Amino acid sequence: MSEVLARVGDKWSIQVIATLGEGPRRFSELKRGIDGVSQRMLTLTLRGLERDGLITRKVTPSIPPRVDYALTDVGKSLLEPVKALGDWAIANRTTVDAARSIYDARTDDM
Repeated sequence: MSEVLARVGDKWSIQVIATLGEGPRRFSELKRGIDGVSQRMLTLTLRGLERDGLITRKVTPSIPPRVDYALTDVGKSLLEPVKALGDWAIANRTTVDAARSIYDARTDDM
């Protein structure tokens, strides 16, 4: 269970799943749409999601080759929990920021 949660709960996987929830994307589209992700990290994330059966990778022979990524049915089943987590993060951001400030002020005094 912890391996699966580690995969679907990491920062980049959540963003890839959310982006692919809007429809199939090419690698370059994913890279442009996910702020801050490096090419290497996106490659590793996509490989992991593909290995776990959450996305598909389709190569269309052309010059250069076209590679499209899409959610599988299992990947699509994650969209609702990912959206709920995102909604929770947005709704509670102020509360979390306030708690961090209080904690940081308290630990600075130690």
